[in-house]
Order: sequence, then structure tokens, then C-alpha cells
Amino acid sequence: MSTPPKQHYTIPLKYRKMENMHIVFWLFKDVAWCLGLKVLGITMIVPTLTIALIISWRTRNMMSELCHNIAIAVWISANSYWMISEFLGFADRIVWEGFTFKQLALIPFGMGVLILAFYYIIWRPKHKEENETM
Repeated sequence: MSTPPKQHYTIPLKYRKMENMHIVFWLFKDVAWCLGLKVLGITMIVPTLTIALIISWRTRNMMSELCHNIAIAVWISANSYWMISEFLGFADRIVWEGFTFKQLALIPFGMGVLILAFYYIIWRPKHKEENETM
């Protein structure tokens, strides 16, 4: 009895190029944040988040990829909100009972954690036969 051949997950070159540009945009956004370049930082949110959502859509047929890519998209959203709160000077204002506007970024960060928890704790154990990319 022979073992079945392992399947390979391949990324088409045009998708890989988009993913690489995504990293460039993400780095520009964060470097701009670090340097206090408000216009560049806020502008870079659009291509960074857009590409994250496109990548998520393109990987929607593979649960392992989809969950990780959605987690990245909400991470970028949280990170972008945090950056905007600092740039526009409301990060440290109190929203409610000691919580600041900056700490509201915990909501999308938490969503990302919950998405990955769903994948690793619920979905993956029930679908051991499914191909995954990890």
C-alpha cells in the first residue's frame, strides 16, 4: 500500500507579487508612523488594507489561509486605527472608565485572536483530512 502523494499549495506569480507589494506598503505605513509622517502613514492604510482583503478573498477556499489572512486584515485595521489615534491626538483621551481611545484597538486585535482560536481549537481538529498550508 503506497502513501498518497502530498499536495502542494502554490501561489500564482501575480498573487505572490501582490503579496510582496503588500509588505512594502505595510512597511511604508509603519515607518511613516514611526517618523511622524501623518499624510504618508494614513495614505498607506488604503493599499495595505485593500491588498490584505484581496488576499483573504483569493484564499477563501482554504480555511487555514483564510483565517490567517483575515487575522492579518484585522491586525492591520487595529494597527491603522492606533496610528490614526496618535496622529490626530486622541490616543490617550479616556473613552470610558480609564480606557483610552488607543486601547479601542484591542477590539480588532481581539477579533484576530478569536479567528485564529476558532481555526486552531474548533475547525482544524474537526477537519484533519483537509489540506492546510501550515
